[in-house]
Amino acid sequence: MSASHQADPVKRARLRWRARRGLLENDLIITRFLDAHEASLTDEEVDAFSRLMELADNELMDLLLARKEPSGDVDLPHVHALLARLRAA
Repeated sequence: MSASHQADPVKRARLRWRARRGLLENDLIITRFLDAHEASLTDEEVDAFSRLMELADNELMDLLLARKEPSGDVDLPHVHALLARLRAA
């Protein structure tokens, strides 16, 4: 079984790196969220976060600002739950 996100500093650093975005608005929201919650993220939340980080910047911004709801590959319960936390951050 692989190490959890919290137990592996390499995985934590990789998550931070993936959070860097081209759009400043996304970067600010995500960085503020990680600063407050990174240490307490579950592996399921890390998976949801990783799925969101694979989206294009404009698509991600629409989700973060609640202009749209997740669809396709990110329309999953744990992604919706993390997105609610991101929107509240």
